[in-house]
Amino acid sequence: MVTMKFKNAKWNLIAGIAMLALGLLIWFNPFGTMLALAFYIGLGFILIGAFYMMASMNVKSGWYLLVGALDLLVGLILIFNLGVTAASLPIILALWSLAVGVIQIIGAFEVKKFALPWKWSAIMGGVGVIFGLVILAYPIIGAVTISTVVGLYAVMFGILQLIEYKISKNSYTIVIENN
Repeated sequence: MVTMKFKNAKWNLIAGIAMLALGLLIWFNPFGTMLALAFYIGLGFILIGAFYMMASMNVKSGWYLLVGALDLLVGLILIFNLGVTAASLPIILALWSLAVGVIQIIGAFEVKKFALPWKWSAIMGGVGVIFGLVILAYPIIGAVTISTVVGLYAVMFGILQLIEYKISKNSYTIVIENN
């Protein structure tokens, strides 16, 4: 028989309070949020671009190389112009989404020639094009949506952590018997 005790309630409390504070900070400081998002998204684009470029060497795909170069370029723009890109992040993401969407659609039909799965890539490309066009038509909605969704996630996560704290503030004992 093995007895294990879990005492994680304090960590749920700390995580819950931290995420609630973060969510409120995001909601009440949307410009700071956009600066941080511009940096982290830029870093992500640089890494993804590098991986696409490396993948293009393995599969000998000019389309992978093009997407990788585009991602790398967008990432560098975001990181080296944080103030400007924070204000224009929705437009930059919309233009990126349009470009990658079109490339995905073209690439999907190229892959179709080789009887490989292509439909999901074409669908995702179409969704990217639609997303890009909607954000270009309503860029303010894009900026507000980005901050609102990130803040909402942090607040919801914080609330769930506090609920878990309330449920688990007593330590639990689990008994495992070996037969």
